[in-house]
Amino acid sequence: MVTSLLPYEHTVVQELQNHPALAKAGVRVLVKREDMNHPTVTGNKWWKLKYNLEQAALTSHRTVLTFGGAYSNHIYATAAAAHELNLQCIGIIRGEEHIPLNHTLDFATKQGMKIYYLDRGAYRKKNSNALLDGLRGRFGDFFIIPEGGTNALAVKGCAEFAERELLNVNFDHIALAVGTGGTMAGLVCAFKGKRNIIGIPVLKQGDFLKSEIKNFVKEFSSAEYSNWSLLTEYHHGGYGKVTPSLMHFISEMKASYDLPLDHVYTAKVVWGVIDQVKNGAFSRGETILILHTGGLQGTRSIGHEQIVKQS
Repeated sequence: MVTSLLPYEHTVVQELQNHPALAKAGVRVLVKREDMNHPTVTGNKWWKLKYNLEQAALTSHRTVLTFGGAYSNHIYATAAAAHELNLQCIGIIRGEEHIPLNHTLDFATKQGMKIYYLDRGAYRKKNSNALLDGLRGRFGDFFIIPEGGTNALAVKGCAEFAERELLNVNFDHIALAVGTGGTMAGLVCAFKGKRNIIGIPVLKQGDFLKSEIKNFVKEFSSAEYSNWSLLTEYHHGGYGKVTPSLMHFISEMKASYDLPLDHVYTAKVVWGVIDQVKNGAFSRGETILILHTGGLQGTRSIGHEQIVKQS
């Protein structure tokens, strides 16, 4: 199996102890630290890429091609994984080239990823046969991994993660950030109607993800479950956008609990859970498990000052 070359480190469950809002509400919040599962292919990206890379190898592809933005965790992780597995890698990046490269793209190119830029209009057609045929004409044959890594193979990997790493953890609710829906779909499939799964979309108008997740679940498990929901009000301005208060929150969580968070995904889900606790959404004595999906490189790519200016 090709992914046996990618080591996986079993990660700890960390409790947010002595947090005033949690103590007042009488609830526990735990964090599954999947940001620690691999040095570069971190968090849910390890699981989303696992079977995609295996399928690439099984179909004798030596080149993988994928899509993402200039600060994409997926681009970063795919470049690292392909390098580790001695695969050729092509990254189709949304937008225009900017020199010098940011941390994400600089790392990706140093891992051997070939970068090719598409303007936003062309990028929206990334799934069209015409565009894909043009890319094959330019780069030759390749195995496609979708933007964000989300497809049925990613759902399979994330379901496996939940079965291996989460089913034996004692909690009442699990919360995670949602970008494309693949990780949440995997968890829904793994829990088979048990526990309560809360997804926090990190982009504006995230209601569309309900149908995306539902379709992924049905495709993978041929079933429908009702033990999950989305909270769409915690995007802090949209994908990759933040407020100064969120940046302060990131600093506070690191200083007080030694919990590193990124501004795109994990800070928003931790913020959302604590806000829900303050609003009485959980009963006294309950435990909420937050899935830390990694992605800490994203904050390093942009930098604190630039993030605040974007808000």
